[in-house]
Amino acid sequence: MNAAFQRIRHGDAPILIISDHASNHVPEDIDLGIAPELLTQHVALDIGAAEVSALLAERLGCTAILGGISRLVCDLNREEGVLNIIPHITDGHVIPGNEHADHAARLARFHQPYHAEVARQVAAIARPFILSVHSFTPCLATHPDQKRPWEIGVLYNEDDRAARIAIPMLEAAGLNVGDQLPYSGQLLNYTMNRHAEANGIPYLGIEMRQDISGTPAGQRRYADILAPIVEHCRARIG
Repeated sequence: MNAAFQRIRHGDAPILIISDHASNHVPEDIDLGIAPELLTQHVALDIGAAEVSALLAERLGCTAILGGISRLVCDLNREEGVLNIIPHITDGHVIPGNEHADHAARLARFHQPYHAEVARQVAAIARPFILSVHSFTPCLATHPDQKRPWEIGVLYNEDDRAARIAIPMLEAAGLNVGDQLPYSGQLLNYTMNRHAEANGIPYLGIEMRQDISGTPAGQRRYADILAPIVEHCRARIG
C-alpha cells in the first residue's frame, strides 16, 4: 500500500473502480488538531466506500484504487489550487492543523501520486469502464433540516451515458435513486472529469447513503445490486 492509495486487484476485467475518500488515515507526522472521534465521521471519509469497492472488485474480477488518506489531510477529489483541497472547516468542524499546512508538500505527497496511479491504471486497460464510488451522510450537521432520503445517487458532468442506463436499473432494484442528488456532478466531479470525461471514457459515478453503506448488510446489498448494473453499462456502452 502506497501512502496515497491502496490497490486491490482481483482480475483483468476492463473495469476500474475508484474511491477517492475510502480512508480516514492520518499520517503520524500530520497533526490535524481535532478530536479522534471526528475521524469516524463523514467529514473524514466516505463511510462504507472502501468495503463496497472491495466487494465489487472481487465480484467483477477487476482492479480498485482506493484513496489512502483522509479527505481532511487532502481531498483527492478536488482540483489542485482550490482552497478546500486541504480543508480549514468542513460541515461546521474547524480543522486547526490545516491552517498553516504546506499545500505544495501535501499535494506532492498524496494528491499527485494518487492521480498518477489512477492514470496508470486507466492507461493499462483497453477500452476501460470506470466506476466511481462515494457515499453521503443522510443529514449535514450544518443543515439538519435538509434530509437526504435517496438510498443512492448517480452523479455525472457532461457524459451521462452510463447514468441513463443505470438509473432505471437501480430503481427497478428497489432503490430510491437521486439523479444528480444529493449534489450535482457538474459541481463535484474532479476525478471523473480528469480521468474519464477528458479521455472519452465511460463511467458511472455513484453515491451511497452512509446509514446503509456503514453496515455489512448494507455493503453486501449495494454490491449485489451494483455488480450486474456495472457489467451491463460497460457492455452497452463499450
